[in-house]
Amino acid sequence: MNELPTIDLVWGAEAIASVIGAKPRQTFHLLETGQIPAKKVGGRWVAERGKLIRFFMDDEAA
Repeated sequence: MNELPTIDLVWGAEAIASVIGAKPRQTFHLLETGQIPAKKVGGRWVAERGKLIRFFMDDEAA
């Protein structure tokens, strides 16, 4: 049987801010300007936790 991979989604700008250690207002700006890997789904921001962590650990994020 093929098992689907588990995806750890983070819903909402405040939750994303918590994951990346930023203030919600700063995070919302980053989301709105497309500077972090996330999408808007049904009017709410959503990001995959692993992608967020990898993005901020990458040297190019600085």
